[in-house]
Amino acid sequence: MNKKVIVIGGGIIGLCTAYYLHKAGHQVTIIDKSTMDFGASYVNAGYLSPSHIIPIAAPGVMKKGLKWMFDSSSPLFIKPRFNLNFLRWSLAFNNSCSQKNVYRGVPAIKDIAVLGRDLYSEIKNEEKFKFQLEQKGLLMICQTDKMLEEETGVAEIAKKEGLPIQELTPNDLKELEPNVSINAKGAILYKCDAHTTPGMFMEEMKTYLQNAGVVFRKNETVKDIKFKNDTIISLKTTNTTYSADEFVLAAGSWSHLLSKKIGLKLLLEAGKGYRINSERKLGIKYPAILAEAKVAITPMHGFTRFAGTMEIAGINHNVNPIRIEAIANATKRYYPEITLTPEEKKTAASGLRPVSPDGLPYIGKSQKCNNLTIATGHAMMGWSMGTATGKLVSEIISDKKTSLSLDAYHPDRKF
Repeated sequence: MNKKVIVIGGGIIGLCTAYYLHKAGHQVTIIDKSTMDFGASYVNAGYLSPSHIIPIAAPGVMKKGLKWMFDSSSPLFIKPRFNLNFLRWSLAFNNSCSQKNVYRGVPAIKDIAVLGRDLYSEIKNEEKFKFQLEQKGLLMICQTDKMLEEETGVAEIAKKEGLPIQELTPNDLKELEPNVSINAKGAILYKCDAHTTPGMFMEEMKTYLQNAGVVFRKNETVKDIKFKNDTIISLKTTNTTYSADEFVLAAGSWSHLLSKKIGLKLLLEAGKGYRINSERKLGIKYPAILAEAKVAITPMHGFTRFAGTMEIAGINHNVNPIRIEAIANATKRYYPEITLTPEEKKTAASGLRPVSPDGLPYIGKSQKCNNLTIATGHAMMGWSMGTATGKLVSEIISDKKTSLSLDAYHPDRKF
């Protein structure tokens, strides 16, 4: 049965959800509080990364977070706040920083990331999109023996999961990147990964959806939800009131605020990331993560992007110059010949990534509401998992067997 569906949120998750719902024959409206042309879906590193199999909540991460709490230039910065939601999330995050969470998370992350990567290619071919999509792989570049040993251990886990990897010496790196100097002890090449230019995909997808009849309601904030007998009756925005058969909550870092309106305490924190673009020809051919610094470098269509950091400091788009300098300084340490200019740093932007306590997304229906499907909490993997999440949500609403088991992503799971 074709349904009337409202998708709350116009980022990568919301657009991909609308795409697959439309393909399934449903009538779709997207509501977003912004102009839908900025934020995490536009400033991310563009990676399609099955290699990122270790969830953010892993052994030792909370300890590092506490150590880095007083260093605003650190890769992970958690700003302490006397806020009940933050305290609940912090406790759940601490509980999730375990080997048990890693064992549970690895296959769940790999499966949805592999599906997501393949669906980008499928969409591009089917819709004749022109967005950049290259599967060169992803380099994890290490400057210390300790980090190289750690990344080799992760690579062994990836190999057991069937992901192709290659260990590289400094000479191997030079062969791959002959046009740029790299200061490193070695690297891991994940051949399974691909990369894109996010803005290109977002613009093509928005154009496609609008031409296909999907309704866009921009600059509308959801103010209230009328809820009765575990069912959403209507949704009120700053402009009007909407009714529908089904609703999708894909509002990213704002999702937990809306979930409260149906009595669901969705544990979620905004993880801010930053990006700097350079339109100069820098000679970088391969996407890379600077392992110790947690900085990502991506050769995109017409420019190179430098992105990174995870800042848990509430919902805001403020650009912290200390974080920008940290990205620039890390780039210089690994690529000695590359200096990001003051002009490039001035154009830096930020985006908010919704982070669940265990690093896995929320995908599915809560027992609290029978006509709301939740799709958020993807942390740093929103771009990788966007297409797959959209397909899974469409399958849920269409009452079809889902492409993947949703058990690991259940929104009612305990931490």
